[in-house]
Amino acid sequence: MRNTHGVRRLGSAAIDLAYLACGRLDAFWEYSLNPWDVAAGAFIIEQAGGSVSDFSGGSNYLFGKEIVAANALIFDDFLDIVGGFMNRE
Repeated sequence: MRNTHGVRRLGSAAIDLAYLACGRLDAFWEYSLNPWDVAAGAFIIEQAGGSVSDFSGGSNYLFGKEIVAANALIFDDFLDIVGGFMNRE
């Protein structure tokens, strides 16, 4: 949170991911989510040109209970921040 200008949560991972896909949000990360929380949103993000992964940059975001998603311009930097933070804990 120290690296942002604000944090917005709408209470649903699905709506957060949809907002990211249409450009209302720049990035999203969360853990302890179920496949039904992220499947459709991750697909929509990828179709819109964004990127989705687990915290280590892999593709196990659907069943691995962790997801990082962002627009293509900032995804790599955002993944570095989130992955580095989560690996410290």
